[in-house]
Amino acid sequence: MEPLTRTGTFSVDDRIAAPWHYLPVEVPAGTSALRVTFTYPREAGAVIDLGCFGPSGFRGWSGGERASFAVAEPGATPGYLAGPVTAGQWQVAIGLHLLPAQGLPYSLTVEPSHVTGDALIRLLAAHDAVAPASGAGLAGGGLAGAVLPPVPAQRPPRRRLPAEDGLTWLAGDLHAHTVHSDGVMSVAELAVLAAERGLDFVAVTDHNTVSHHASLAGLSGRYGVTLLPGQEVTTEAGHAGVLGDTGWVDFRAPAASWLAAAEAGGGLMSVNHPFAGPASWLHPMPKRPPLLEVWHWSWLDLSWTTPLSWWQAWDPAAIPVGGSDWHRPGSDAPLGTPTTWVACADPSPAALLDGLRAGRTAISASRDGPVLLRQPDSLLALGADGLVLAGPDGPVCRVSGDLARLPAAAGCHRLLSLSGATAALTP
Repeated sequence: MEPLTRTGTFSVDDRIAAPWHYLPVEVPAGTSALRVTFTYPREAGAVIDLGCFGPSGFRGWSGGERASFAVAEPGATPGYLAGPVTAGQWQVAIGLHLLPAQGLPYSLTVEPSHVTGDALIRLLAAHDAVAPASGAGLAGGGLAGAVLPPVPAQRPPRRRLPAEDGLTWLAGDLHAHTVHSDGVMSVAELAVLAAERGLDFVAVTDHNTVSHHASLAGLSGRYGVTLLPGQEVTTEAGHAGVLGDTGWVDFRAPAASWLAAAEAGGGLMSVNHPFAGPASWLHPMPKRPPLLEVWHWSWLDLSWTTPLSWWQAWDPAAIPVGGSDWHRPGSDAPLGTPTTWVACADPSPAALLDGLRAGRTAISASRDGPVLLRQPDSLLALGADGLVLAGPDGPVCRVSGDLARLPAAAGCHRLLSLSGATAALTP
């Protein structure tokens, strides 16, 4: 089949009519790979998303990060699902996020291919494709031998915090991105970074896709870091973190359905960075999600109480979690900043979800900084000598010593510097 090229202009009226537009393509039988290229004048200041749906449903999403992608059975561009290219009608999805007043001309080229063997591998490599469970580029070693970064020779020892019998406090980050959306690291490189920073787990929450899920279990074992399956359901009206291997969550549906899908799949949903400028949370939710990303890198001044105010207004019963929203060096808070602590029976994804579901959490500014833990009959402050314990009604007492047992009361408690900056909190 010859390449199919379509051209046109998206207008502001198109964006008002619908946020997503679909360009249908009839794919013939015997197709081994499908590659798509979508171009528009980048200097126009537009923000356009790109994705794909096959006859059986979702096949991938790359948002505004890529101008092209390829899918095939042995591999696919990050953000897209590898698998057979079945005959029938496919839909190239175009998300109209931001358009100039004069409209935006575009060109879409779709090329079904019948190549196999080395020619197919070269085609996929040209689109940065990865094998379903490799986590590394095909160009680095082919489908059968993708090159992975070495396991770190040294890593910080686990920080051991006092825990109830049968439980261990694990340190991690519940919000991180890779090349499967708009990050710069492969999943393997993210796992290496987490190990080097002494983290026990990282939730890999790429935008509107689950293409990274296939590689998580194998890379967790290789690098000794639990890579928790996740996805960040991303829309103009707010972002939600769905944690767990729940299957793809349709970001085009109402937000209430995201929560239903998370629950049906045994996962958990969090409202992410609810107070983040143009990405602040606006979705109506008749039922509140169980988690709330109270601590995010956008909490730029830790003496501000804006996140805590939003938490109490939205749902005081929501379990607070933290996330760095890691994408790349130099633009975000370092991975694990803040650190979310979860008391777990073991380091498996299922045990992490159980700990989160039970509310056995605490958040600290960093892995090695002060920590505040809730015990059955007290609060435990570690590495907090000289800080102030504050409860819902304000300061309670000064902390004395590196391991201090303090009176417990209901509600969120924080460790504060003398200037009022939050160093740690516990629900």
